[in-house]
Amino acid sequence: MYKPVLVVMARWPAAGRCKNRLASKIGSKQAAKIQRHLTSHTLEVAKAVARRGLVELQIAYTGISPRSAAKKWGGLYEKNFLFPQGNGTLGLRMRRQVIRVQRRNHPKLCSGRSTILIGTDLPELCEQDLLLALEALSRVEIVLGPAFDGGYWLIGLAGRLVKPVSTWPFCGIPWGTNQVLQKTLQNAKLIKAKYELLEVKNDLDIIEDFAPWKP
Repeated sequence: MYKPVLVVMARWPAAGRCKNRLASKIGSKQAAKIQRHLTSHTLEVAKAVARRGLVELQIAYTGISPRSAAKKWGGLYEKNFLFPQGNGTLGLRMRRQVIRVQRRNHPKLCSGRSTILIGTDLPELCEQDLLLALEALSRVEIVLGPAFDGGYWLIGLAGRLVKPVSTWPFCGIPWGTNQVLQKTLQNAKLIKAKYELLEVKNDLDIIEDFAPWKP
């Protein structure tokens, strides 16, 4: 049986290459430092789930060249696979990763391969979050982790939905707005895909997102 794939959508945490909205308030070096901590935390949580044999872990990167990515990330995370995100909107980049996962499937695998995508902006992410997402994918076609800003911190697609990738629930989404989750749920209903929502979390994109952690 082929494991679900967990794709971490990661931007290389270097000054001037990440957290631009946050950097405009606190400076690019400080923003990059925060991104490094968040990325490290996300990958450690993802690795823990992979070590339990529950997922195949992959990193979809941006903000760094393929050679540098292989040098800086490839040797650090055992059994990881590194793939570029490519250009385009967030929806297009996520769709590209899901399609890639299906194309790399074993030819004898009749159904699609369940795929979970997460970002690296969640200080509260834990193993249980990913375990709950995997459990939900055994019951429904789409799992979403809602964010307080109207987006989502996790997207899970069951194998039976993504092979072939003939219908796509994330087209026409107003990325970067507070309507992302709402529009995605509308799309899911249009294609009659069952979905479940996980716990609402706060991802860190702008200075106001730090409010819950201020003393």
